[in-house]
Amino acid sequence: MWPQHVMIAVPLIGFMSQVNAFVAPGHSTTFVTGSLSNSNGVLYSKGKEENDVSSSSTKRSQKSANRKLAEAKCNLERMVSGPCVSVEEAEVEHGMPWSDTIGSSSEENPLLYMPFWEWQLDFMKSNLSNLVSDDCAMDNFGYRDNIPKKARLVNQCYKSDEYRKIRMTYYDAGDNTQVFNSVWYPDPAYNLPILGIDLLAFNRKKYLAIVDFQPLHEKESDHAQTYEHLLKPIKDDYESLKGRMSAKFYDETQFFSQQMLFARFEDEDVVQQDLFPAFQKYVKTHVDLIRNTTPSTDQASVMQRQVEYDTYSAERDPATGLFAAMFGKEWADDFVFNFLFSLSDRKEGDISANAGGPPPPQGAPPAPPNNKTPSEKKESVRTSSS
Repeated sequence: MWPQHVMIAVPLIGFMSQVNAFVAPGHSTTFVTGSLSNSNGVLYSKGKEENDVSSSSTKRSQKSANRKLAEAKCNLERMVSGPCVSVEEAEVEHGMPWSDTIGSSSEENPLLYMPFWEWQLDFMKSNLSNLVSDDCAMDNFGYRDNIPKKARLVNQCYKSDEYRKIRMTYYDAGDNTQVFNSVWYPDPAYNLPILGIDLLAFNRKKYLAIVDFQPLHEKESDHAQTYEHLLKPIKDDYESLKGRMSAKFYDETQFFSQQMLFARFEDEDVVQQDLFPAFQKYVKTHVDLIRNTTPSTDQASVMQRQVEYDTYSAERDPATGLFAAMFGKEWADDFVFNFLFSLSDRKEGDISANAGGPPPPQGAPPAPPNNKTPSEKKESVRTSSS
């Protein structure tokens, strides 16, 4: 056990006492996904609708406690016996990689971005050091579907010596919507940009793609190494990927680089001819950048900037409206704040005000975007390396 793991384990004793405060005297607790239950299986956080603010707050606190306890339990198990699920087990969970869509499709390749998923996983296994599955949130967010609307969502999470977190998401709704999203967070020993990937297709007629080294600092020179000169030759090869981002949801001057690959297009051939090779080159370049960077001992400042990145992104994520329409607002909020951007500073009572983005299926209108300035994380962040 590493010394920093002791620092994590000790506070769990106090945390357990806080969790027990949610349980009525004389009842034992069993932790299940999204709720608390007693020994008879009666769910405390389910049942009749509760409209008052205090009841809603209690339910959120219960769910947060469940999630934190599950994460702590998984972390402790890793310290003793390694990852809870092997990489080989994790990559095939929920039938991945899927070979056919849950929805309807007239295309020979109904899962348009599955080759990106498969290539990325193969590349990670071949090129990252000590890659392990990071499955603490998988009980709540590993898989979700809506059978009547023919949509499903799968998530996987990994980490390595180079990256503290690599999350992968695939959303499949047939020809209606295909999405591949992935974010690579460098280990805090590396003061380097975050690799962000977001690929979307709607009705196999309209396509949106973003791949970027998302800077932690306003000035490129404030990172451990400059990197845009590495990306420019790649971007220059692909005219179709030189678009500009709309300011509707994001400010492209915050957490986006000048060499971002951005494209809106209607010709699907761009996916294989331009987007796929450019995506591969950006991924390889990011890993090479980390390999050629000397680790730093000043990890707290890097983690703080990753917190601010998560908060900024969670408050503006345009996919929240899509997830809410398919899987429910409460689950969508938890998914965005507790999985996609798990370091984000979530404001109670002010959640999903940002929901928007592409119009959800079935004609449901998106909510207006949120243009708030991201709140700063006030609590200090303890960093550790595995």
